Amino acid sequence: MCPPTGLYGPEGILPARRTLRPQGKGRWQQLWETPTLLWEAPLLGLDTAQGLELLSLLGTVLALGALLTRQLRHPLVYLLLWAAYLSVCQVGQVFLYFQWDSLLLETGFLAVLVAPLGLPPNHKQAPQGRPGGISPHEGLPFWLVRWLLFRLMFASGVVKLTSRCPAWWGLTALTYHYETQCLPTPAAWFAHHLPVWLHKLSVVATFLIEIAVPPLFFAPVRRLRLAAFYSQVLLQVLIILTGNYNFFNLLTLVLTTALLDDTHLAAKSSTSRRKRMPSSWPKALLAMLTLLLELAVYGLLACGVVHYFGLEVDWEQHVVRSRTTFTFHQLSQWLKTVTLPTMWLGAASLAWELLTALWRWVQVRGSLRKLCAAVQLSVFGTATVALFLISLVPYSYMEPSSHGRLWTGAHRLFSTVEHLQLANSYGLFRRMTGLGGRPEVVLEGSYDGHQWTEIEFMYKPGNWQMWFAALGPHTHSPWFTSLVLRLLQGKEPVIRLVQNHVPSYPFHQQPPTYVRAQLYKYWFSHPWEQGQWWRRQWVEEFFPSVSLGDPALDMLLRQFGLQDKSPPRAGGSSNTLSQALHWVRKQLSPLEAPALLWGLLGAVGAIKVMQALLGPQSLPRTKEEKHKPAPQEDSVAASKQASPAPNISSGSQTPRRKKSP
Repeated sequence: MCPPTGLYGPEGILPARRTLRPQGKGRWQQLWETPTLLWEAPLLGLDTAQGLELLSLLGTVLALGALLTRQLRHPLVYLLLWAAYLSVCQVGQVFLYFQWDSLLLETGFLAVLVAPLGLPPNHKQAPQGRPGGISPHEGLPFWLVRWLLFRLMFASGVVKLTSRCPAWWGLTALTYHYETQCLPTPAAWFAHHLPVWLHKLSVVATFLIEIAVPPLFFAPVRRLRLAAFYSQVLLQVLIILTGNYNFFNLLTLVLTTALLDDTHLAAKSSTSRRKRMPSSWPKALLAMLTLLLELAVYGLLACGVVHYFGLEVDWEQHVVRSRTTFTFHQLSQWLKTVTLPTMWLGAASLAWELLTALWRWVQVRGSLRKLCAAVQLSVFGTATVALFLISLVPYSYMEPSSHGRLWTGAHRLFSTVEHLQLANSYGLFRRMTGLGGRPEVVLEGSYDGHQWTEIEFMYKPGNWQMWFAALGPHTHSPWFTSLVLRLLQGKEPVIRLVQNHVPSYPFHQQPPTYVRAQLYKYWFSHPWEQGQWWRRQWVEEFFPSVSLGDPALDMLLRQFGLQDKSPPRAGGSSNTLSQALHWVRKQLSPLEAPALLWGLLGAVGAIKVMQALLGPQSLPRTKEEKHKPAPQEDSVAASKQASPAPNISSGSQTPRRKKSP
């Protein structure tokens, strides 16, 4: 899908060409310092915005192809997808500067390693019924996905407390969250009106799932990992139901699949499970000890939650009361105690995965296959260890003393590749905003400066950037001044960002002479207020009334460096490729983004269903191999992740600060 020209086009809010200006450096140095394929757009006769459109279209085609055909689920395809999104992020400026963009980049690079890379065929039977085409290293990339999921969830839980936000410490965050988040769904209105005690209990559950459960991602007991998987899925599904965060939660759900294994995905019947019941007394004893360990872990989690959050049942009021019983100093001491051990936990788990991969390599038969497996294991093993070391630096940001004690080699390695965003730090919902009401910016236009008409945005209240702009004065969001300028100029690409159906825009026939912005506070309506979702109250003027040529507007444009009068990098209007891009844009522009996205996903789903019904699937392994049970289900060796070619295409706070909700 094409990026909106209203954002990055020559007449958009923040033209992409502003970010790519040659500075007399060599070609490869320029590409390394600002890694984007858009440097090569002039070679195709395209300017930066047109190159951005071409990259987006090619990325969409490749991603859909990988969904539909097994042949395209190749490391090279995922490498191209990652490079395309990295290229786009380099010119995306404030609109692609969020934690979910960093997460997509980091996951996209891991997809390159996860993509299937088999061994040469072997006509001899593999030992222990092991499929012949599976590589010994395949568990390593999935371990990196699990480690990314751990860093994402654990850090997101910890920063809620280290931020000293009173709403999180008072367990009242969810009494504000549903109405103050970026894009609430209709279900958020109903969730907002739940009892306060249930909101507080939900915050306790959030801390449990995000802080206490993630270490179980590396548990040696399979059922503990599955319990961790379902708890994470529950949290992400509830977030999806009550708020729209684009692909963020869907991508997190994809990451959680790294906690599953082949046995669980096979969904075997209870009859087949009964056949695997241990018959000898040593196995029965091991199963009993495993069960006791599970019960001990669940009991420890339950006791910890009751103790640290003071859970009490009020039988008279029929409520569960909760409160935070620890102090910030105690939290800081605990964090100093556990940060380095969690790194060592990751290192130990990775060491086990490496030993398991080495053991699988020993079992490979055939000289050529053994040599290929050795090369693959060496490359992927080195890459896995390197990425783990790199990730320790942003992970340790949440605890400064641990960050300073980290091995200097990890710091040097991270600083070398930091701009590639191979590893990032995360901290979702660090502080709860809108405690006194949801801030919303409302644009108004006028022809005479007296009669004002509100300019309604699609999906309001809470268009993404407008939501962030309302959190501070307009001078903190320079792009807002550019938006006002484009509305005064009547630029259609920008108008389509406000209303995709141009006739619905109140000034579609003639641009407004004056534009201003007002700041309101919004709250969900009360249950007894029928027919409306929101109520609001005016707060103050957010942006003064300006017109074209207004000295105040010109001063702001100069101050923010938004008076971009430089010519395009390539004038490709007569180029065949640019004409083709213009035609595609013209066909797609009338379509609303949700309709286009759901249409593509629906088409892919229909094609997959037709393939399943009409076309015989070629099995990568024989039926005997496929149905052979895995030995020692609850051992750590059984933690090898399921390896259907995942479509986890392309990641936050590194030293560059990312916006977070």
